[in-house]
Amino acid sequence: MPIEIIYRKEHCEWIDVEAPTQEDLNFLHERYNINTLLLEDTIDPNHLPKFEQDNGVKFFLMRENTELERTNLNTISDISTKLGIFMFQHIIITVHRMKNRSVYEFKKEILLPEYESISTDTIALKLALKVMKSFDEESQNLLETMDNIENEIFLKTTNHSNQIRRLYKLKRKSGLNARILNISADWIDKFKTLSLSDTEISDLKDKHKDVIADFEHLNAQVTNLISMFLAMSDQKANQVMKVLAIYSMYFFPITFIAGIYGMNFDNMPELHQPLGYFMTLGLMAFITLLTFIYVRRKRW
Repeated sequence: MPIEIIYRKEHCEWIDVEAPTQEDLNFLHERYNINTLLLEDTIDPNHLPKFEQDNGVKFFLMRENTELERTNLNTISDISTKLGIFMFQHIIITVHRMKNRSVYEFKKEILLPEYESISTDTIALKLALKVMKSFDEESQNLLETMDNIENEIFLKTTNHSNQIRRLYKLKRKSGLNARILNISADWIDKFKTLSLSDTEISDLKDKHKDVIADFEHLNAQVTNLISMFLAMSDQKANQVMKVLAIYSMYFFPITFIAGIYGMNFDNMPELHQPLGYFMTLGLMAFITLLTFIYVRRKRW
């Protein structure tokens, strides 16, 4: 996508670059004297959030939660996408490898009359707030998913193997989002270097703290739910073993008797008794009845 001028006034100019090519990066370097290493950071898919300042250029590298559903959840790029913001004089340049929701949304809002005299610092703040909003929406979605899984576990409406996979995926997402947010504290703190009021900066910091608290709560809840799920699975296995043990109590004594009369000895008087077979079966039935009464009294 070519370099696009989204907003231009006498005191403010916003330039957006989506999916930059090497030629675009070279142009930005030559035209605005931006360090090439900083420009390369914007196209590195796994680069961590940060803030740098070089030759009067302030560089914010943010990560926004992405709506794309990835199969693997191994790195922060599987759940987020980068947004690089370069600020100098009255110019702000945003650079991103793929479509960025924050830029897309604010691109439409900036045309409203209330933003007639907006500054570059305010644009950066609005984009940062939308980045935090993306994580806030993700935390709400994950909390709702966790509630659904919790209901399924206790109501037993789905199979256990599917639930444990979903819980593991939920934990991976929660952990990766929390990691991004914790690292983002650095660039959020650097907003105090911009010409913004304390109230505006406090709004951003408060939003950041709220989202971190949501993901920490989510991570703790998922961990507890996994432990509870495994405990319930162990309890179910114990119940099965208990049933098998009770049945073995019935068959062990009568199997012992059958084993005795299965011996090949010549002198076994009961074998020559006309009622020997029926007496043995009766003894087995009597022992089984006694075992049943014992088990009932013990409430096993």
